[in-house]
Amino acid sequence: MTTAELLGKDPVWLIVVKAVIVFAICVVSTLLAVWTERRVLAKMQLRTGPNRVGPFGLLQSLSDGVKLALKEDIIPAAADKVVFIAAPIIAAAMCFMSFAVIPMTGKVNLFGQETAMQLTDLSVGVLYILAVTSIGVYGVVLAGWSSGSTYPLLGGLRSSAQVVSYEIAMGLSLVAVFIYAGSMSTSEIINSQHDNYWNVLVLFPSFVIYVISMVGETNRAPFDLAEAEGELVGGFHTEYSSLKFALFFLAEYVNIVAVSALAATLFLGGYHAPPGLGFTEAWLGGWFTIVWFFLKVNIFFFIFMWLRATLPRLRYDQFMKFGWKVLIPVSLIWILIVATLRVIQQEGASRTVLAAFAVGLVIIAMAVSSLYERSKKKSEVPLVEGEAPDFPVPSLPGVTSLNVSQQTQTGSKNE
Repeated sequence: MTTAELLGKDPVWLIVVKAVIVFAICVVSTLLAVWTERRVLAKMQLRTGPNRVGPFGLLQSLSDGVKLALKEDIIPAAADKVVFIAAPIIAAAMCFMSFAVIPMTGKVNLFGQETAMQLTDLSVGVLYILAVTSIGVYGVVLAGWSSGSTYPLLGGLRSSAQVVSYEIAMGLSLVAVFIYAGSMSTSEIINSQHDNYWNVLVLFPSFVIYVISMVGETNRAPFDLAEAEGELVGGFHTEYSSLKFALFFLAEYVNIVAVSALAATLFLGGYHAPPGLGFTEAWLGGWFTIVWFFLKVNIFFFIFMWLRATLPRLRYDQFMKFGWKVLIPVSLIWILIVATLRVIQQEGASRTVLAAFAVGLVIIAMAVSSLYERSKKKSEVPLVEGEAPDFPVPSLPGVTSLNVSQQTQTGSKNE
């Protein structure tokens, strides 16, 4: 019996129970994720982190949520009140909806019913997740526009451009997975990795592109240009307070868990145990598989924290150039390679032929890269001392063009 057939037999009350469980898992995961991130970043930066409220500071996130709920709710006079209130609701709701098609376990027994910890199984499940997460950006854009303020508007516009750019790269990185698995259903993609190598090994370039894109998709450092504190105060949610701000905060972390869960599903075998530990999948009546699932999700969440602790924020032009001129072209080339290899494999070619083809492509790529670097070095004009760089740089405080010209004239006289 397939997963779709199994889930199709679920009674309505069981679907409601599973929805409540998934919602509770997302909320609790957010509270733990905030605490974990603050503790891990503190360790990386030789600080202590939260350690006062509860044992090891575990209740710090809960106390912050209560504080936000009790704070005064302020709506700016220039704001569009209806849209201002609806924006955080849209952003948070879309993040939760993406978990509807993500399998957390295999076949398990829940209240006497044989089912799986998954709400539904769509034949285009991955496309559903991409669509839902894309709608979530409307909450960010509407929040920036409805605030009636300049900086939130700029943050909302940045976020829309950012999501469009990196959503394309993310979608293209998944095409290779669809070709290799022969399906866009999340459960079918997991099953295709069960008796074979995980996709992270077979489709490693797609994995790298997806990881980079998911960081840009979630507005996380070093790609958090939509809420860059040094430029935009707080970005699109500058004018928000109380529970509406908490909803944006919740949406950010639930979205991180969602893209991490999708990465574990598509590239790390989902809820299946690592090779050699398959016997653990039968423990606790099959419920132990959820441990493997969230262990993989936590690996990706640690990557988010690691990037935030180590990398500085990019310039916006560098960020957009990287998405359009690097990730998207590389994704398109990789799709052509995977499609060619898949056709050769289906024609019955041996592994030796496939390996020779792959090695040949690597050699060609290295040669093209070497020629490009040589041509780039020849075309580069050395920067003359005192000459302005090729990107706009604001003048220093107190320095005017008149002062610069006077200093230049004084220097030439002294010489």
